[in-house]
Amino acid sequence: MVTLARDGSSRKKILLLSLLLMGLAHLTMLKQYIKGAIFAAVEVAVLALSPFIFRILGGVITLGEPKPGVTIFEKDHSMFMLIDGIIVLAVLFIFVSLYAISVRSALSTYKDYCALGQLPSHKKIFSEMTTKAFPVAALSPLVVLILFFVVVPLVFSASVAFTNYSSPDHIPPNNTVDWVGLDNFKTMFGGNITWTGALGRVAAWTLVWATAATVTCYAGGMLMAVIMHETKLKISPIFRTLFILPYAVPAVVSMLVWQNLLNGSFGTINRTLIELGLMTQETTIPWLSDPTLAKFTCVLINLWAGFPYFMLLTMGSMTAISKETFEAARIDGASRFQVFKSITLPSVIYQTMPLIIMSFTHNINNFGAIFFLTGGNPVVADSTTTSAKGTDIVVTWIYNLTLNLQKYNYAAVLAVCIFIVLAPFAIFNFRRTKSYKEGEL
Repeated sequence: MVTLARDGSSRKKILLLSLLLMGLAHLTMLKQYIKGAIFAAVEVAVLALSPFIFRILGGVITLGEPKPGVTIFEKDHSMFMLIDGIIVLAVLFIFVSLYAISVRSALSTYKDYCALGQLPSHKKIFSEMTTKAFPVAALSPLVVLILFFVVVPLVFSASVAFTNYSSPDHIPPNNTVDWVGLDNFKTMFGGNITWTGALGRVAAWTLVWATAATVTCYAGGMLMAVIMHETKLKISPIFRTLFILPYAVPAVVSMLVWQNLLNGSFGTINRTLIELGLMTQETTIPWLSDPTLAKFTCVLINLWAGFPYFMLLTMGSMTAISKETFEAARIDGASRFQVFKSITLPSVIYQTMPLIIMSFTHNINNFGAIFFLTGGNPVVADSTTTSAKGTDIVVTWIYNLTLNLQKYNYAAVLAVCIFIVLAPFAIFNFRRTKSYKEGEL
């Protein structure tokens, strides 16, 4: 047993022992045998598994070797090797974190010894495990779950963007996948005219769609909320119930129903207009077959389905405005429009701005509103090559790339781009919450 000095001179020894072997300082100098044994057992287990770990990490580097002439079960599966490697890296991250905790624990124990002149008893150690260490122990399972079920899939998806994982030549297990660096990004961002043009068209429509869908739903919801609030109709609850029905019905059902209603040849809307003599069979409205009109139709149907949410949200925000404020404005001679412009609108926007931002980010990834209404159609010039159709947004294009073309590498590039665009919005919205600023809900 090494003697401890109270003047702090033993700190370097403790640090070196802790770095040399996890828990070694606890066992040899701090008399914390149980804690030290647990830490040491963890490192011994990792060292025992090191050949397996190095083999898995080597597979991540090579992503397998072609093995012609062997059965499919004996060939290297590049994607399995990649995900296995990422999981091993996650485990190593946990190990390094535990290593850092063991070093900090040893140094903290020695600091207390210098101040108090005695090492903590076993009873005190167990007491600290239920107080100081309890938050760490309680949150550890959640951190591990987030690491393996959120971070690992995200890293895997991003990693695919730097490979040539695509049909027809690089689909495991018949063929291996290779690392290609930034080649996929270069192809999508200027290296290939067809793919770059499709990306620019889809990205522009995605931003237009997200903006139009958010603005129209918010404006429509606020308009209906103001009408319900100002008219004082006795049957307002009935209208509120009717308006909320489109939002209450599952979007899949609503969009599929509208898809049938708006069918250019057999849809109920066009057939009704023909029966009324407003058009002929040759002059039917191509609601979903004309690229420009189909985009307008998507925004319009989304307005029908989405405005009730903002209507209820706005009505809730309006009830928080003091009645005395409205009465004072009316006494001063303000018109209803002036009251709305100067009092209602600023107050509601201030309270709902974070939700507007989140609604915008949601609409960028609003897969159902586009896919179940139009399926991304109509087909345009480059659709055969890129699978990007007239009303596809980025997320539906990703779906088409993976399911139809099996261009997983390009789909991963788009996923990375979406993350880069949306992450700042999510972080900005979170930093504005009271729970972040003040530690409260």
